[in-house]
Amino acid sequence: MTLGGENVWSNFSYGYRNDTPSGWLLSPSRKIIILFELCKRSATNNIKIFVHTYYTNQYGEPIAIKHSSKTSLDDAWNQWHDLQLKDWTFEEFELPETVSL
Repeated sequence: MTLGGENVWSNFSYGYRNDTPSGWLLSPSRKIIILFELCKRSATNNIKIFVHTYYTNQYGEPIAIKHSSKTSLDDAWNQWHDLQLKDWTFEEFELPETVSL
């Protein structure tokens, strides 16, 4: 492999060294939050990312899902970077586990 060749991975996000965009981005208005997560069943040569959009409460925490989609890795990185350029902020939330009876 040559330096700068086509097999070199180059998608990095603002100091995070991740192979995929992952985590929460909160809108500047704090009314919408988006979760990016890896689709674990996608093939390694065709990685897909789930993008879940939620409405938020007054504290910017997710309360209700607005919609979900599955996108390619490149499209997910483009959306991740575009949102951060529009002042969306990275947040650390964990969704509560569902209780099965």
